[in-house]
Amino acid sequence: MGWFLDKVSKLTRVINFIAGVSLSFIMFLTVADIILRSMRKPIVGTFEIVAFSGAIVIGFSLPYTSWVKGHVYTDFLVARFSEKVRNVFSLLTRCMGMVLFFILGIELIKYGLDLRRAGEVSPTLMMPFYPVAYGLGGCSFIQCLVLLCDILKISGGKHE
Repeated sequence: MGWFLDKVSKLTRVINFIAGVSLSFIMFLTVADIILRSMRKPIVGTFEIVAFSGAIVIGFSLPYTSWVKGHVYTDFLVARFSEKVRNVFSLLTRCMGMVLFFILGIELIKYGLDLRRAGEVSPTLMMPFYPVAYGLGGCSFIQCLVLLCDILKISGGKHE
């Protein structure tokens, strides 16, 4: 089980690095566009590139954020229960999350296939939409792996 957890952890760090590079790129592009706009030479398609990159930042950072428990928990009600009840509650929510992200991943891949088949591209730069949909679908499946790891940790008594 340890090797599986290590592989998923490494995978989440890799895609989180991609999200970080994308975020840095957004900041650089925005600053460059502002400077160039003041000289009447804006970067064409900045809005589209920032939108694509923003989707990458959000989707690719989600599994790592879940892995390190970096999101906000509102467990004030659940905290009152015994550890066994909390673990059952955690198992149920992780299972529901896996179902949700698995369905989301499938639908995003199907959506990407539809976008590719239709030849959908952005209006200014003519960039295809489907790679972003595929990437977000892949990240949804990685999120399923993170939730599976949480289930394994809870079952093994090594959770939180």
